[in-house]
Amino acid sequence: MQVWKDYQEKNKERFLNELLDLLRIPSISAKSEHKNDMAKCAEAVKQRLLEAGADKVEIYPTDGLPIVYAEKITDPTKPTVLVYGHYDVQPAEPLELWHSGPFDPVIKDGKIFARGSCDDKGQMYMHVKALETLVKTNTLTSNIKFCIEGEEEVGSPNLGKFVASHKDLLKADCILISDTSMLSLDTPSIDTGVRGLSYIEIEITGPNRDLHSGVYGGAVANPITILSKMIASCHDENNHITIPGFYDDVLNASNEERQLMAEAPFNEKEYADDLGVKELWGEKGFSTNERTGIRPTLELNGIWGGYQGEGAKTVLPSKASAKISARLVPNQSSEKITKLLLDYFKKIAPPYVTVSAFEHHGGEPYLTPIDSKAYKAAAKAIEATFDKKPIPVRGGGSIPICALFEKELGIKIVFMGFGLDSDNLHSPNEKFNLENFYKGIETIPYFHQFFAESE
Repeated sequence: MQVWKDYQEKNKERFLNELLDLLRIPSISAKSEHKNDMAKCAEAVKQRLLEAGADKVEIYPTDGLPIVYAEKITDPTKPTVLVYGHYDVQPAEPLELWHSGPFDPVIKDGKIFARGSCDDKGQMYMHVKALETLVKTNTLTSNIKFCIEGEEEVGSPNLGKFVASHKDLLKADCILISDTSMLSLDTPSIDTGVRGLSYIEIEITGPNRDLHSGVYGGAVANPITILSKMIASCHDENNHITIPGFYDDVLNASNEERQLMAEAPFNEKEYADDLGVKELWGEKGFSTNERTGIRPTLELNGIWGGYQGEGAKTVLPSKASAKISARLVPNQSSEKITKLLLDYFKKIAPPYVTVSAFEHHGGEPYLTPIDSKAYKAAAKAIEATFDKKPIPVRGGGSIPICALFEKELGIKIVFMGFGLDSDNLHSPNEKFNLENFYKGIETIPYFHQFFAESE
């Protein structure tokens, strides 16, 4: 709609500057020292929603970090869209790998470099500016609610309780989320699902203290060596996960879905070159896109033990630890897989070490129907601004609250991600293309228009 384009073009620099201000707030939910920054960011999101035209905006405290709720109700009889997003971000480490400060946003080559630029402040803020566009041009034909939380990056431990106790407040006809990606601006896509997550930590203890590696080496098991062997045993020569029962509940993708995924443009060499690897790795019998979408995985997220300071110290460590995550596909249960992992590592530990293992957080996999009114409205909106029909694909990441939302509110979710897989999510030098940011603001109003018409 031309009136939207005109308004957005007139205000695009302000939109960007507002986002940059949000990105300067180090809202890291995983670190307790940033509790004040989290409160500051929640307040900033509240203020921006009020400025955008929301009638009601409140910050709800939880047992952890606050949730920002907002609404713009034009007519209670009209359809209501609940927008979900999060204002918390991942830790920025390793800091030495950033080309600029993670919370000092820099625009270079048409990209915003900052922690949270894509995940999820940049994408969340597209919805705030889409609301403003609709309100200021007097073209909003539906109701819009927002639920913006501050704990997504630590597993949303308090969102479930909030949703369960505020069902009337959050009542809507669909949930709209932009915390995913698309293939590219040339090849737009819509995620039809996200994977679940099981995240654990294990600690291996050998001797009761660090030992001299010359005096005791060869006589006492080294926890780092034992831990490494235990982790290496989790995959076979075909990169298939060997943990008994891991694949029992996997819902295998149909041949039709695999054929549709294969139609998406993909250059394996460019993919590898971008990552700086000579060859790709993964489960035998599946393509790269299938490995990151329709198949479950088990990854080592961190490992440590022994001396890690400057110089040398010949020590046989007392302990070694690792953080391990599994990405899950439909029909797999995070609770079941977490127990499976914890029990497995305790079972395979040799008698000369002891194992301590615990869960960090988890979430369920989620599939959204492509025949729903919300999905059709999203596809139509993308076609309206990209002049191309989007390709349905499965996302490799996890949004733990998806299954929870559907269970508690009884409504379906549609994903409209405008990031790219190459945006360095959770990595140094996270980025978000300006073109993608503005394209999201341009496209989202069409979703609200088409969804209202479908209802």
